Amino acid sequence: MNLEDLYSSSVDKLFFILGPCVIEGLELALHTAKKIKELSDRYNLLVVFKSSFDKANRSSLDSFRGPGLVDGIKILEKVKQETGLPIITDIHEPKQAGKVAHVVDVIQIPAFLCRQTDLLLAAGRTNKIINIKKGQFMAPWDMKNAVNKVRSTGNEKIWLTERGNIFGYNNLVVDFRSIPIMKGLAHPVVFDATHSVQLPGGRGTSSGGQREFVPTLAKCAMASGCSGIFMEVHPDPDNALCDGPNSWPLNDLEELVLQLLEINKVL
Repeated sequence: MNLEDLYSSSVDKLFFILGPCVIEGLELALHTAKKIKELSDRYNLLVVFKSSFDKANRSSLDSFRGPGLVDGIKILEKVKQETGLPIITDIHEPKQAGKVAHVVDVIQIPAFLCRQTDLLLAAGRTNKIINIKKGQFMAPWDMKNAVNKVRSTGNEKIWLTERGNIFGYNNLVVDFRSIPIMKGLAHPVVFDATHSVQLPGGRGTSSGGQREFVPTLAKCAMASGCSGIFMEVHPDPDNALCDGPNSWPLNDLEELVLQLLEINKVL
């Protein structure tokens, strides 16, 4: 599937962004991606594989960040070659945009960086699909400015992702009105069901999470009209090197996806 087809399909069809929070190694990335690919084939799902080569925004200096750009991109390229899944990863600096563009199909802008003009422009100029995660500190209507920065490059292939709002005290709250509000900007809206149950800094030197609420929030987002569902999934979330407390178990993924498809069918 080429880039234009991927974007046009995401406008018309429910899609999923799935994968481990961070690249922990080739073996785990491939294992997870192949399981996701099997699910995609079984139910004819549009799925993008997600994993980060670097998690620059971690609670502690000692937290695992990932393999870095060079090794991380090699692993994502291998995943793409062996599974055929389209790939999404996030960037933190403008100079990284061009370096990931030869492998990934979607470039993600982290929530804390969604107002960074140079980052948005560099991403937009790659002509890839750009997934802008709404800042935890932003109103949904203010995302129009981020959208316009990418559009200024001539790139109209944009996704917007809701991932909750921060009110302090290690908690996030989701206002589901943001989904129809951001849909008013004329681009597909994704709901990040796993980061929305994160407890930022909740463990002191790392973030906590309440993964038991992932299904509830994901179902609410489907009923609210989102176009895509983002979930970080892991074969062993309790031992994941990043965001384990809010990651969804890989073995439980199929059951939850089927429930979401049923809601989508009703809508």
